[in-house]
Amino acid sequence: MTDTLEVDLNREGLQTLEVPERFEAGGPFTVAFDNHGEAVHVYLNLDDRLSEVARIEATNHYVEGGERRRVDVQVRDPSEWPSETVRGKLKVVAAHGRETHFVDVTFDATAEKRPVEVDPELSQPQPDRGRDDDTSPMLRALPVAVLGAVAIILAIGALVAGQGMDLLLGGFAVVAGAACAVAAYYLLG
Repeated sequence: MTDTLEVDLNREGLQTLEVPERFEAGGPFTVAFDNHGEAVHVYLNLDDRLSEVARIEATNHYVEGGERRRVDVQVRDPSEWPSETVRGKLKVVAAHGRETHFVDVTFDATAEKRPVEVDPELSQPQPDRGRDDDTSPMLRALPVAVLGAVAIILAIGALVAGQGMDLLLGGFAVVAGAACAVAAYYLLG
């Protein structure tokens, strides 16, 4: 999983820059520019200490208005680092130097090595919580069966009372009610 350093451009006004003061990563990370306004040039620079363990492919980036651009920061293998923790500054400059911010970046090689603890209960099958196990399938189907029976009775009443087109529509209603009852039986049973 790659960490992401969020950088907002032009959110507070023309040529403004918002970055967090601190950022920690255990390895490679992404700088994500989110431009809320006009197009802007953004420059990234790692100080000497961070340059020992990381690099940025391109330092100057043109970010269109409304664009979200991602820049990857590659990191050498932690076994090649001078120590397990490397601290330095990432310089973020917008609008040809009008806005400059420094982010305190910490690379922690032990962050990648921390064990993930898994609860042993997760390996056990869990009961189906989608249904109430105390009720029988017949009891769950009872409301649908009652409504289906009422629909059939009303349809038969329409058949007896009606003539012509009413007779045809009543027949369709009887078939639909029966189909609904059968479907409910198979779905809930």
